[in-house]
Formats: sequence, C-alpha cells, structure tokens
Amino acid sequence: MKLYERIDGRLRQFVERQQMFFVATAPLAADGHVNLSPRGVPGTFAVLDEHTFAWLDGTGSGSETVAHLRENGRITLMFCAFDGPPNIVRLHGTGRVVTRYDDEYAALAGRFIDLPGARAVIVVDVDRVSDSCGWGVPLMSYDGERDIIGPYFERKGETGQRQFRRTKNRTSIDGLPAYDVDPLEDLDPVP
Repeated sequence: MKLYERIDGRLRQFVERQQMFFVATAPLAADGHVNLSPRGVPGTFAVLDEHTFAWLDGTGSGSETVAHLRENGRITLMFCAFDGPPNIVRLHGTGRVVTRYDDEYAALAGRFIDLPGARAVIVVDVDRVSDSCGWGVPLMSYDGERDIIGPYFERKGETGQRQFRRTKNRTSIDGLPAYDVDPLEDLDPVP
C-alpha cells in the first residue's frame, strides 16, 4: 500500500474511469450495523478537487450512509480495477449530506446528470488517499447499465418520491435519523 497527499494525476484518472465504487460507513455504537454500499449510476460521481469527492445520492431502499454521516461523518470509498492493470484506490475522509432542500444543493447537483429521485449530494473531504495492488480482484467485463432507477422514480413523480423517502428513508436500520427532511405538506400521513 502507498499513501498519497491528494487525488491527482494517475489516481484521479483511475477514480474517474471506474464504472462503480463502494461506500463504507458505520455508526458510533459498538452494536450498530456497518454499512457497505455500491454506487455506479453513470454521471453521478466526480472528483471535485484534489481533496474532495462527491456523488449525487439517489433515493433508495435505505439510508444508512446518510444516517451515519449525519451522526459522525466517517466514510471510506473504494474503487477497484475490474479490467486492465490491477489496482485498488481508497479515499478516507469526512462526509456531509447536502439535501435537495439545502441552498448549496443546486450548484453541487448541477455537476451531475439529472437523476430522477435524487435526494442529496454527498460531499467527502478526503484526508487519506491510498492505493494497493488489487491482485485479488477478479477481471470482470462491463455489460451495461440497468435502466430501472430513473424510470421508476419518474413514474412516482415528486410527491411519490417524497412519500417513498418518508416511508423508507427517515431512519437507519439502527434507528438513527437519516433522510427526514422532506416537506410534510401535500402528503398523506406515513402509516
């Protein structure tokens, strides 16, 4: 393993070339659940500068990453070479959640594609950059994207998306506050 001062040059090119990455977070409680999630919708992640990484966070079946970042900010991102020369790059840092209702959201979200169901931009201030050999990562081929998320949330519309987040994203599996910022007006009560 080798440590680097910043995300630049070869490391930045590697990170930006990947089709997906993995996000790891954990609550402070010793009995809390560690979370590991894949991210890979094209056009939703980018290196913002030599010490900052961000991605457009779509509404999903859970909100562990959001809850953990709100509680303690700790996060690690991992990018693996599934083709070409073996390599693994990890970005460790402190993350924050910029929701679609925050003033900063429009400027950050404008850096990414228009993703139906987007609920936030996750911004990571990177304080440790490393890479390692990746010899144990298998070679895999990229067959394409799944065209499911966008159409699903387009059909729901804005009100349906907010209702989905209110019923499935308000708290983590450990009961931590997660995505609980959607306006309550014009929505039916949560069952």
